[in-house]
Amino acid sequence: MNSQKEEFLKIFDSIEFDKIKDHPNILIAANFWSHDRYCAAKIFYKFMRKIDDMIDDYKASHKSIDESERDGFILKVNEWLSMIIKSEECNPLQQEIIETIEKFRLPLWTMKDFSRSMLYDINNDGFPTLDSFIEYSGGASVAPASVFVHLNGLSRQNGRYEPPSFDVREAATPCAMFSYLVHIIRDFQKDQLNNLNYFANDMLEKYRLSRFDLKEIAYGHPVGYNFRGMIKEYYLLADKYRIKTYEILEKILPLHPPRYQLSLMIIFNLYLMVFERIDLENGSFKSAELNPTPEETRQRVYDTIINFQPV
Repeated sequence: MNSQKEEFLKIFDSIEFDKIKDHPNILIAANFWSHDRYCAAKIFYKFMRKIDDMIDDYKASHKSIDESERDGFILKVNEWLSMIIKSEECNPLQQEIIETIEKFRLPLWTMKDFSRSMLYDINNDGFPTLDSFIEYSGGASVAPASVFVHLNGLSRQNGRYEPPSFDVREAATPCAMFSYLVHIIRDFQKDQLNNLNYFANDMLEKYRLSRFDLKEIAYGHPVGYNFRGMIKEYYLLADKYRIKTYEILEKILPLHPPRYQLSLMIIFNLYLMVFERIDLENGSFKSAELNPTPEETRQRVYDTIINFQPV
């Protein structure tokens, strides 16, 4: 075993897989970065999570956001976004975010697109069409994924970080869409029990399903043919993005040093692991069935390291 792989395994041994709760795949993969980049990821994703959780937690306890309450939530999203633009004195959190953005040259469009998806969540209850969901995903999934791809692709020149040499949004989109489609299947039961629905109305109509039917399945009622048919359509769409992800990786992996190549392979393999658990014919689509255990995640990362060959 070469010294480089030994270094990767040493990092692997330091990861406490059972203690990573929020953005686990991202933070597991980011462990293989330099320490300052890893810290930047933790800071930035915590910042993004704050506004996302505010909306999701409210919907979980209130089912939806009443029209009379929307202005208050919109104000909070706008205040959140203004933190990266308008500096305030004596605000340590804001200073930390701004310093992170400046040091790591983080693209501001990621925050603007992400906030747009949060505003959509406030003003809408679901998605009229699959196309509208895909458009929404540009902010909800592609934007945060682009932060990861940006941090992973930085280069160090003359003592400062320089942005990646490739188009970050283009590179991040296939894997972001693959993972997001996989996640709405994986999290179907949890989302339904928290009053969240990511399956588009036109897809429900196509397969003669209602939101009530989704709730019933989430609560343990038998999974019917129609539901499996709808899930299969999302699964096949995810598979198209999976193939596109391989194509993107072939292009951008050679532009990264080995440890950052490995990071890209780890995060993709962790999403792939969930995809492989989806059983269209016999699955119950319950959370316990589709969520890997920390030990299974640990094994997948180990296997990725052992099989890794830099290009």
